[in-house]
Amino acid sequence: MHGTALKEWSAVVAALLAGRQRILLRKGGIHEKRFDVSADEFLLFPTSVHSHAERVRPEHRDLLAPAAADSTAERVVIRAAAKVVAALPVDRPEALEDIADLHIWTPESVRADRLDFRPKHRLTALVIQVLPLSTPVRLPRSPDYAGCASWVQLPIADPELGAAAFTAEQLESVTARVRDTVG
Repeated sequence: MHGTALKEWSAVVAALLAGRQRILLRKGGIHEKRFDVSADEFLLFPTSVHSHAERVRPEHRDLLAPAAADSTAERVVIRAAAKVVAALPVDRPEALEDIADLHIWTPESVRADRLDFRPKHRLTALVIQVLPLSTPVRLPRSPDYAGCASWVQLPIADPELGAAAFTAEQLESVTARVRDTVG
């Protein structure tokens, strides 16, 4: 594990740690030609904006306020690392609703933020194993972390990790389900 981190909504990071989410749906940032899995293991860098509230299904909105505290104008709290189990191209986006229980986003958010955003770019479903950092790392907010890129480098090396949220067998089952449904 090194300092490579994937930017993701703070509520999603909280959902991953709580076992409420098992996949990420990615296309890449505005300044990227496409989304590439830059690392098989990475940290999760929380981002937060007020508009996330209407983009998260009501039963998961309890995650929003506590998670937003991890991404402020002054600091960022890194709580989780991830390992890629599978990176699957979404060839049947019309079936994404059938795997909605694997994430916290509303159907409207999946359409607007993932499908309609950069429509010529392929959507990737990432099945990831999430591991909490034994001790969260607090970093001052830096201009280096700004911008619409998926990946950022952090001054964190080899953090101590806690127990994974899901077993390898559970994630193999998720991978097979995602591949069979949207792949």
